[in-house]
Amino acid sequence: MTVLTEQHISQALTSLPGWACEPQGLHRRFVFGDFVQAFGFMTQVALLAERAGHHPDWRNSYKTVDISLYTHEAGGITNKDLALAREIQRVAEAQVGD
Repeated sequence: MTVLTEQHISQALTSLPGWACEPQGLHRRFVFGDFVQAFGFMTQVALLAERAGHHPDWRNSYKTVDISLYTHEAGGITNKDLALAREIQRVAEAQVGD
């Protein structure tokens, strides 16, 4: 698994609104209408992550979900992170409150 260059990551982020490259990996904060919407979103993301065999670092506080993606075994951001970010983005766009 290859760690992506900053240039590759920057280019990929142009199609992932709200996502940023931070020291802990790709990061995005999602804010929903309430806790139930946020939890429903997390449930959908958990199923995606399990299928992909790639799990996010995340935090939930009431209606806010913070997600960071980083491929620990590679020591950086890989295509696995970008692929999961795209799937998470798709789920978020289908939810009210993205």
